[in-house]
Amino acid sequence: GFLFVNKRPEAAVALLHNEVLPFYKKYGIKIKTILTDNGTEFKGTDSHPYQIYLQLNDIEHRTTKVRSPKTNGFIERFNRTVLDEFFRVQFRTKYFENIKQLQAELDKWLAFYNYERPHQGYRNMGNTPFKTFSNFVK
Repeated sequence: GFLFVNKRPEAAVALLHNEVLPFYKKYGIKIKTILTDNGTEFKGTDSHPYQIYLQLNDIEHRTTKVRSPKTNGFIERFNRTVLDEFFRVQFRTKYFENIKQLQAELDKWLAFYNYERPHQGYRNMGNTPFKTFSNFVK
């Protein structure tokens, strides 16, 4: 997860290009479809940078139904978890001079969340997200 001070398409493209696609490529997975919300960082005119990037990489772009958070329930649940377990705790206990400091703390929390914290539910069954992911990649 990366913190940005704005919701610009260029930031969304950079995240996809520099982090998301290389992560999956490392495991031999080609991304064919991406699901996003309808934010302006993800869609707009025909010359929208995010949409052009997806087209150039042969990735289908699907969007969630407007005002229907259930169509992306996993992300909605993650957003609530990161808000409750990270942001609310951090902002009650620390003062951050800049976004870099906050990003460093978020990186630590995400490592804990993905590699150490067991998750319930039928997909994870008490495993960490990375363990669950690894089981599917084998």
